[in-house]
Amino acid sequence: MTTDAPEPTQPLPTAAGPFVPALSAHPGRAETGFEVTARHGDKARAGVITTPHGEIATPAFIPVGTKATVKAVLPESMSDLGTQALLANAYHLYLQPGHDLIDEAGGLGAFMNWPGPTYTDSGGFQVMSLGAGFKKVLSSEFSGGEKARTSSGEDDAVAEGKERLAHVDDDGVTFRSFINGDEHRFTPEISMQIQHGLGADIMFAFDELTTLMNSRRYQEQALERTRLWAIRCLAEHARLTADRTHRPYQQLWGVIQGAQYEDLRRQASRDLGAMEVEGWSFDGFGIGGALEKENLGTIVDWVTDELPEAKPRHLLGISEVDDLFVAIASGADTFDCVSPSRVARNSAVYTRTGRVNLTGSRYRRQFAPIDEACDCYTCTHYTAAYVHHLFRAKEMLSSTLCTIHNERFVVRLVDRIRAALHSGDFDALREETTGAYYGAPR
Repeated sequence: MTTDAPEPTQPLPTAAGPFVPALSAHPGRAETGFEVTARHGDKARAGVITTPHGEIATPAFIPVGTKATVKAVLPESMSDLGTQALLANAYHLYLQPGHDLIDEAGGLGAFMNWPGPTYTDSGGFQVMSLGAGFKKVLSSEFSGGEKARTSSGEDDAVAEGKERLAHVDDDGVTFRSFINGDEHRFTPEISMQIQHGLGADIMFAFDELTTLMNSRRYQEQALERTRLWAIRCLAEHARLTADRTHRPYQQLWGVIQGAQYEDLRRQASRDLGAMEVEGWSFDGFGIGGALEKENLGTIVDWVTDELPEAKPRHLLGISEVDDLFVAIASGADTFDCVSPSRVARNSAVYTRTGRVNLTGSRYRRQFAPIDEACDCYTCTHYTAAYVHHLFRAKEMLSSTLCTIHNERFVVRLVDRIRAALHSGDFDALREETTGAYYGAPR
């Protein structure tokens, strides 16, 4: 594995020393936090996350603006459709235009003209997923496939037709840019430096993403590596927070890994939930890693059993209707996913009775909204026939209108779930919504 760190292409501050500043190092820290405002059943809850750029009423869906933009949609349009916060990608923004430039611009929100709260991920997901070329695939030991092994016995497999672009060691990850092949290095300290430069209200600790193709032995090694990296992230976060009191306080959330293994998920939750570095602890937690859909609720249950009740939990990468209900029932508070915008650019849209493809011939003369029950800008101004035409004509406006619709669909659904948690109607809404969407309640 590669261990030598290449010269960075952007200026990076020096790594943290042994000194960890006191908790009072940033005057704005005490003004952030999380409050539970309603509960339902064993774990479902509504609440409020307070950030320097506003409150996030939870549960909340956080649309993904990978490169400081939700593709095809103005930030102002995202606000109009009810989005409370946006999530951007530290890996992509580090490569282009650079966290130093965004810091100079006043932070991510100022740079993209977004006045509300922002999230950034650590870059770990992109480094690892682009490195091996695997997506959220089933574990070979559960799917009956061949073990993801090399001849040396190491868990170093690469997806078919892909080149390995990342190499992990105990200190960090060396990887090649997907843009031009240049070599770069991420460590916990560098990830914190990048995310502090980006200036998001909520950021995530650097973790090692494993795929479900990895063996149990490697999952254990990666989990311990992630635990040690989390300690380093807290220390560097404390140092940078003390040095950057001219910027608003940024919350740091730990990331829970452990794949499909109950003991690993629970151990990771206990370790990060109780972790302190000179009094500094995580402000919240992300639930990460590759998940089998049918085990989603079970895994979130394991994690939320162990995490501190008073801190928020973010589930990375979900937006399907049934998954949202399952995750919220298991105690997750916020969610992000690229799917609503990605499928929209390929003519797939969500409706109350399921997902449909607008290029189908049935929509050529549908002189009515995509979904009569939808209140989004697209459905209140345009017909399905018009959007069908835009896709057939390969007009860019098709992506804009469908992305607005899909993002509004998911944001509005989670808003309705939140209201149902306050009114006590969560179970009824779940049955009604999933029954209409899938043809039977889930």
